[in-house]
Amino acid sequence: MYEDFTVTDRWTGEPLHCLWKGTIVAIATRHADATDIRFAVNGRPVWIALPNLAWIEQKRRIGNVITDALAAQLAGRYLKHAIESGYDNGREMYTMTIDEVLTHADEVVREAGRTTKLPSLPVIHENVPPEKELGIRLPGEPAA
Repeated sequence: MYEDFTVTDRWTGEPLHCLWKGTIVAIATRHADATDIRFAVNGRPVWIALPNLAWIEQKRRIGNVITDALAAQLAGRYLKHAIESGYDNGREMYTMTIDEVLTHADEVVREAGRTTKLPSLPVIHENVPPEKELGIRLPGEPAA
């Protein structure tokens, strides 16, 4: 879905390959109450900051938590929409609001059908699913 995708830049028409690279709790790295999702956009690092309060609000609102996989997917969806709409201007960091996080989380789950259908993380190799590369079934993944 949104862990590895190509999108066309609205202004230049250039295809941009976006690849999820990692998730970091920003409290330790930059003293922010956020979780940072890192993507490589044609090799350029781009961070999407998700406010940690969104996790609490999601749990309060529907009783389910935002998983690591869902956080990566919703950040990727946000990035894709930013590029398609022309909002992406080459910045290295974008900060989502709580409402944006919840809206994109809802849309990702709607598109996938349910959270167990979200793609596996990590992306070890662009063309090989991680479970095949590792020769294992990843925790939380449905049985084949």
